Amino acid sequence: MKPTPEMLKQIMPFLIPLIVVELLLLAYTIYHILTHEKYKRGNRILWIVIAVVGMQFWGPVLYFILGKEEE
Repeated sequence: MKPTPEMLKQIMPFLIPLIVVELLLLAYTIYHILTHEKYKRGNRILWIVIAVVGMQFWGPVLYFILGKEEE
């Protein structure tokens, strides 16, 4: 089924906030990775690859669950 312009107009109000939240979460994750030295698992490069390239939404979530060192 090919998306039509009408379908896109209907789902845009839902997609735009999701995209904004995803980008904000990714930006905060990258900031956190770059400003901290210790991680529970892995290293800085691994977490940047996972957060940015690997899994657009799930990468940041995985970082905060599995990689972020408790302060």
